[in-house]
Amino acid sequence: MTQSASPTLDSLFKRVLARQPDALALVDPLNKPRITGQTRKRLTYAQADRAISAIAAHFIEAGLPANSVLAVQLPNTVEFALTVLAAHRAGLVVAPMPLLWRHAELTAALNRTAARAIVTTSRVDGVIYADFAMNAAAEAFSIRHVCGFGSDLPEGMASLDQAILRESSTTRAVIQDGRKASLISFDVTADGFRPVPRAHFALIAGGLAMSLESDVPQGATIMSTFAPMSFAGLASSLAVWLLTGGTLVLHHPFDEEVLQTQINDHACDTLIAPAPLALRLAELDLDANMPSVRNVIGLWRAPEQVAAGASWIAQRATLTDVYLFGEAGLFGARRTAEDGSPAPIKPGPHGAPRELPGSSIAGEILLTPTGTLGLRGPMVPAAAYAPSQVPNDALIVPPPRDYVDTEYAARLDRSTGAINITAPPSGIMAVGGYRFLANDLQEWSRRLGQGALLTALPDRLAGHRLAGRAQDNARARNAMTELGLNPLMVEAFRDRAGGI
Repeated sequence: MTQSASPTLDSLFKRVLARQPDALALVDPLNKPRITGQTRKRLTYAQADRAISAIAAHFIEAGLPANSVLAVQLPNTVEFALTVLAAHRAGLVVAPMPLLWRHAELTAALNRTAARAIVTTSRVDGVIYADFAMNAAAEAFSIRHVCGFGSDLPEGMASLDQAILRESSTTRAVIQDGRKASLISFDVTADGFRPVPRAHFALIAGGLAMSLESDVPQGATIMSTFAPMSFAGLASSLAVWLLTGGTLVLHHPFDEEVLQTQINDHACDTLIAPAPLALRLAELDLDANMPSVRNVIGLWRAPEQVAAGASWIAQRATLTDVYLFGEAGLFGARRTAEDGSPAPIKPGPHGAPRELPGSSIAGEILLTPTGTLGLRGPMVPAAAYAPSQVPNDALIVPPPRDYVDTEYAARLDRSTGAINITAPPSGIMAVGGYRFLANDLQEWSRRLGQGALLTALPDRLAGHRLAGRAQDNARARNAMTELGLNPLMVEAFRDRAGGI
């Protein structure tokens, strides 16, 4: 067996499989039958391996060439983990598509990445996602194969549930090399919509930064409530799970009662969740209600809000704040202060874990000359964010920038030496995990005709929330749905007392 240059997610999975094939690997959300209409699954590593191989065989038999792009739009269920690992086993590159994306965004992403196939599910929370995939694929010239999970799939969509039952033995030689492309996620910057490719080692580096900083133990039982359709979502769920070799329990966000039941039923010791949710659970007595939890990884989609967040009051569990900067990168800092306040973030190289001298370098934090925060390190795809070359009189092309400017405004506290993140990127709005240009709001308003207004209002938990007003809100909602727009924009025009 040839030793790979660095591991991939699939090689990490196979290492755990060889060590403990009968250990529990993946557990579906408790309310999966309601969410997708599908039966809940609990898979050992051996069972998961057979399903992964069968799905990979389906991709190969469908004629998808090695290194081609596979678009994936799935909820936080076992099928998502199986599909990603199957794609890597077949030598494909995964392009996750957020569930909030509808026709317009799906079509743009498929065309920008030249995706050869798309995987989806029949429905999520009553919404027919199979139709979205079929309609978007019809406008993407590169798409050659559409497949999905669940029942009542439309004509022309292949069933991956049936592929798993067949358990085909078809394989092809794929070099498991961590330097090969594994992921294309999507970001929005001041320059617009941007595909961000990453190698396996960069994805694993993100998982290491979180798992080592938060001290997740080997063999941990991890509860993941964070939507997986992003770099941070994949790193915090699949990468952390495979690095620790434990059990990954999935939760489709968000039902507090179901979440508590799942954590207690499986004695989860690690919780991965949006940080505002984690702080809320602590306020509701996390120690008493979920006594098995010892590690909480709280992900901040709006990192400028960390300093103003609540103190961590749980006694048994520790909280690690993970700062997310779109798809550019992340870093984590475990709270150790007696008052439960966030740990200070200082510029320069930082290890994983952060407080251990001589630990492996997880990345570097820097202040740019323009007063914004920059990131450098193994997980940061500097080339994807490289600024366009400005023509000049010099005959020598300047070298590419070796860091990513996140465009988050930041300043240095002279008394403590810590960096304070003060504002999000100018002109970019974020509603939870959905980022878009402020100019887009004006464009969609113009399409709705005279008197229509669509705006983003500040929100402490989500960054922003959308609100709209039109002469006929119901007609505006129908028009935006027909345009294939994100449901957040559609629901901005819901009827409410008192207007916006």
